Amino acid sequence: MKKLIIYSLIGVAVASCSDFLNLQPQYQINENSFYKSPKDFETALVGNYAGLQGLHNTSVVNVGDLTTDNTDIKSTSPTTSEAECDEMNLTASNDFLNSIWGTCFATIARSNNILSRLDAVTMTDAQKNQYNGEALFLRAYSYFYLVRLFGNVPIVDVSFRSPDEIMNFDMTRKPVSEVYNVIIKDLTESATLLNGVTGLSKSQASVGAAKTLLGKVYLTTKQFDLAKTVLKEVIDLKAYTLNADYKKLFTNGNDELPESIFEIKYLSGNVGEGNSFSTIFMPSRFDVGMFPGNMQGAGRVLPTRQMANSYEKGDLRRAASIGDSVKLISGKYEKDLFGLKFVDFTTGIVGDGGINFTSLRYADVLLMYAEALNETSNTTEAHTYINMVRSRAGLPALAGLAKADLTLALENERKFEFFLEGHRWFDLIRTGRFLTVMNKYFKDNGLSFTVAEHEVLMPVPLREIDINPNLGQNPGY
Repeated sequence: MKKLIIYSLIGVAVASCSDFLNLQPQYQINENSFYKSPKDFETALVGNYAGLQGLHNTSVVNVGDLTTDNTDIKSTSPTTSEAECDEMNLTASNDFLNSIWGTCFATIARSNNILSRLDAVTMTDAQKNQYNGEALFLRAYSYFYLVRLFGNVPIVDVSFRSPDEIMNFDMTRKPVSEVYNVIIKDLTESATLLNGVTGLSKSQASVGAAKTLLGKVYLTTKQFDLAKTVLKEVIDLKAYTLNADYKKLFTNGNDELPESIFEIKYLSGNVGEGNSFSTIFMPSRFDVGMFPGNMQGAGRVLPTRQMANSYEKGDLRRAASIGDSVKLISGKYEKDLFGLKFVDFTTGIVGDGGINFTSLRYADVLLMYAEALNETSNTTEAHTYINMVRSRAGLPALAGLAKADLTLALENERKFEFFLEGHRWFDLIRTGRFLTVMNKYFKDNGLSFTVAEHEVLMPVPLREIDINPNLGQNPGY
C-alpha cells in the first residue's frame, strides 16, 4: 500500500523506473532508450514546458482572479469548484487545487529526471548549462506556486530509479522557509547557467525569466533589498521594453513581444494545444454571435461591475481588458460585461484558443521594482517606475506620495495592469491585504461571504491526503 501512496504523490517522477515499467515494444520510450543524447533532453524539456499549458489554462486564473474582487461567475451552471472560488470558500476537494498540485509536482518530477541524468550524457558544456538552467527554473516555478498556495509542501529534489528509493524517501511536508531556500537556490543557479545563452524562445527559461521570478520570490519573502538588486539587474539587461500597444499583449499574434519575459504557448487547430479563455471569459449566452459557428460563452470568470467601474478616466487598459456589449447572432448588441484578454475570436471550437498566456512580463518587473524601492525607503525613486506603467496606460504621473500612499497606489496599479492574468490573489496575500480587501468587498456588495484568517492558505487536496495521510491538512480545513 505504501508503494501506491508514494507513487501517486510523485506521479511521473517514477515514470522511468524500468523495474516495474518493463516496456517491451520498441516504440515505447523507457529509461534504457531515452536520455541518451542532447536531442532527448530537448524533447524532455519541451514536454515539461507543455505541462504548464494546463496549469495556466483555467486553474491559475480561477484561483488567482475568481477568488478576488476582480471577477465573479455569471454561469447558469457553475461547478462546485468554481462556486467555491467565487465565494472564497475553497474545500480540499476543489478541482483547481487538485490540478495545480498535480501539475506542479509532475513538472518538478520531470525536472528532477532531467537534472539527474545530464552528467551521464556526452554534450557540450553550453548545452549542459542550458538544460540544467531550464530544468531548475521549471522546478522553482512549480514550487513557488505550491508554497504560496499550500504553505508547507514535500520537497522532492531527486529522481527515483527504483521503488525502494521511493519507499525510503521522506515525503512529509517541509516548512515554508525550507521550500523557499530550494526555490532561491534553483533560481540563482538557473540565472547563472543561462547567463549569455542566446536564441531562446520566450516560452523557454532565460536569465531574465530566472531573475524576474527570483525578484518576485524575494518580494514575497519580504527580502526587499535583495528584490531591489535582482530586479534592477533585469532592467539593466535592456532586453525588455513595455509594448506600446497594451491590447496587443492579449490578442492574436502576441508571440515573442518585447515585453514578454516568459510565456505559455497555445496553438489553435491542434487538439489539446489550445486554451479555454474564449469561453470562460465570455457571457453564458446561447445567442452570442462573436465567434465562428456562434460558439457560446460559459460565463465562468467575468469582470465584476465594481471592477469595470473602478478604472481611472482615460485608462487605456479598460477597453483592452473588458467588453461592455455582446454582439448577438441577430447582429444586434446587448449590454453585458465580459473579459477580452486572451480571447481568440478566430476560433469557434471550445478549448482551441491560440493566444499565448504571458506569465512574466516587463510591466511586472517595473511595478515590483517600484515596490521594492518603496519598501526600502526609496519612495521618491519608486514613482519613476510606477509612472512608466501608468504612462503606457494613458494616465497622468503620480508625484509626492508618501510611502503608505504609494503602497496602496501600487496595489491598485497591479489590479488593473494584471486583470485576468491570475495575479490578484497572490498580490493581496503577499502584502497581507487579502482579508481586509475581500471582507470589505463582500460587505459592500451585500454578500454574506467572509474570509477567515486561515484562508490565506488553500487546503491541501483531499485526494493527496487520502493517498498519503502523512501530508496532513492546513489548519481550519
